[in-house]
Amino acid sequence: MKTLAMVLAGGEGKRLMPLTADRAKPAVPFGGRYRIIDFVLSNMVNSGIRHIKVLTQYKSESLLKHLSRNWGRFAGFGGFIEALPPQMNVSRDWYLGSLDAIFQNLNIVREESPDIVAVFGSDHIYKMDLRKMIAFHTEKRATATVAAIAVPTEHASRFGCISVDENNRMIDFEEKPTHPPEIPGQPGLTLASMGNYLFDRDVLVRESTIDAARQNSRHDFGLDLIPYLHQREPVYVYDFLQNVIPGEEGVSGYWIDIGTIDAYFQASMDLVSVSPTLNLYNQRWPIRSFGSDAPPAKFVFADQESKRIGTATDSMVCEGCIISGGHIERSLLSPWVRLNSFSHVSESILFEGVDIGRHCRIRRTIIDKDVRVPEGTVIGYDRANDERRFGPVLDGVVVIRKGSAL
Repeated sequence: MKTLAMVLAGGEGKRLMPLTADRAKPAVPFGGRYRIIDFVLSNMVNSGIRHIKVLTQYKSESLLKHLSRNWGRFAGFGGFIEALPPQMNVSRDWYLGSLDAIFQNLNIVREESPDIVAVFGSDHIYKMDLRKMIAFHTEKRATATVAAIAVPTEHASRFGCISVDENNRMIDFEEKPTHPPEIPGQPGLTLASMGNYLFDRDVLVRESTIDAARQNSRHDFGLDLIPYLHQREPVYVYDFLQNVIPGEEGVSGYWIDIGTIDAYFQASMDLVSVSPTLNLYNQRWPIRSFGSDAPPAKFVFADQESKRIGTATDSMVCEGCIISGGHIERSLLSPWVRLNSFSHVSESILFEGVDIGRHCRIRRTIIDKDVRVPEGTVIGYDRANDERRFGPVLDGVVVIRKGSAL
């Protein structure tokens, strides 16, 4: 089965502001040395899928740079991982929705002539072996398959909610309902779409073409295609929790939609727990990203008398960092961060090139790229003061945007 992957990476990510003020949501750094999009691309490459188009749109410069500099080498001989900005070859419009993004690029689908088209989002953190979803799709003789996961019903109104029969065939779908349906026999849980789809090529071409002609369509998979497609086509639902990653047998699947600052922060803090559910250290399923020439991280000074000691506990520290006589705990440091003497950083995320001056105290803070924090700065201990200086403190997390002068 020849598979073409179309990765939707054009969303604005308004709820992740200000991290998305200067970059698309899939390009937001995560886990120190990754971008959010690296997870879906790693899943595809690790699954042997090497024909990948990434559909970009808003604030795409950082994303395009990341893709061109780092991802082409993973495609292998005869493959490609390529960005696809709006071409406007069927209209003068930008992408009007997720389904319209596919319609405007049907020329790519026709040229590649795959058996299956995988349409996946790019703003979730998870691991998934696509080979197993493709095998399910083929076994069921589905023309479309939707990946799904059980979520607490109280949070399910943020997702497309699904009902299935005893064979996992879809019998109902409602996008972001006010009253999500519970899974029969599992009170408090709702089956939610992950926004990842497999389509037989001809069905996707036909349905996206029909949708493009509809005047009242929002041209969205969840709003305008899936709720009706299952009424006339065999649409099946793949249970993500049945997906087993090589090297992680017996481990329950981890998936999170990083749609808000709170979700982003909690997913980041998950990584520095003693036994994180998301294992970044499985060499049989690597999360791929950029290759760096930065030197190893360095921890300097061991002056016990003056308490000038470079240390880190329960943290992730990337290459190029220098912890110079300061202490970090439960934090993530991207490459080239410097922490100077007598400073203390806890429960924080520091993006590339952040420089923390001496005698600073930073707590529950996300600091964007290349920000210089002056000596003696205190952040995260006085909410009123933090909001006056940096704007709204969402879910108790201070966010300092790129380019800020403190």
